[in-house]
Amino acid sequence: EAQRAFENDKPDSMRKDVRMISGCDDTQTSADVSNVNSFQLPDPAGRAGGACTSTLLNILYKDGQTPEDTMSFTEVLDKMRINLKENGYSQIPQLTSLNPIDITTDFTLVPSDATGGVRRAVMIGINYVGHEQGELSGCHNDVLNMKKYIMNEHGFDEDNIVVLMDDGQHTSPTKSNMINAYKQIVADSEDGDTIFLHYSGHGTKVRDESGDEEDGYDEALCPLDYNESGLLVDDDLFAILIEPLQQGVHMVSLMDCCHSGTILDLPYIFKPIPNEDGSMPTSMKLDDTINLDGLIEQFG
Repeated sequence: EAQRAFENDKPDSMRKDVRMISGCDDTQTSADVSNVNSFQLPDPAGRAGGACTSTLLNILYKDGQTPEDTMSFTEVLDKMRINLKENGYSQIPQLTSLNPIDITTDFTLVPSDATGGVRRAVMIGINYVGHEQGELSGCHNDVLNMKKYIMNEHGFDEDNIVVLMDDGQHTSPTKSNMINAYKQIVADSEDGDTIFLHYSGHGTKVRDESGDEEDGYDEALCPLDYNESGLLVDDDLFAILIEPLQQGVHMVSLMDCCHSGTILDLPYIFKPIPNEDGSMPTSMKLDDTINLDGLIEQFG
């Protein structure tokens, strides 16, 4: 009933293809993997990687080797959960979206109906090099591994991939550079194009100032210069990425960070948590942590 009412009430401006895979829900902490070889990942970029990215790539590469064994969204997320658990992580990966996706259909990182247009990506990896605490080791590798995957498997042109990393060689992932990259990719994209966003770094929670979060907290990304420039909170990300997005653009995001579950404030959710009878849910549901009325007002 709630879903039917929400679908009836929401304006056409909300009917966009925006989806996100995140490493864990807002109450969980993401893991930094020191040796991605335990995930059997084709590893062009050293031995450290993020748990969510490594796990997803491991599953997709294995699936690519046996293309007759196509997997549904449900199966991919469940395999991620099992793989993470087997490697000692308690993270529950999840899929969220602006509109419901049929999770029983074949999984593809780029939506299956995104057949034309230009494919662009913004990929951000922050190891917080030199920070006294919180330095990570896997985030650059996450980006390089995922970049290789989307180029080889999904036809992304390197000229259309913007990489921000704190490695001294790429554009620095400061707050202003992150915002500019996000604004630019949305401005450049039009009907039929595809956007892929990948973030690997720290995420956190801050007290919600706008009153739009049911749990009283906003989720936020931690730019390299967060101490000076502050965090990039979910309300800002929504205003930069989702609201101005043209109809007909496909946006896919992979958020490999703590507190990433609702970082884009998307209302539909699927978590690969079995039902009491052991079966897996077959449809997405409305996320009860999202203020749906507030969401509709934002698009009003």
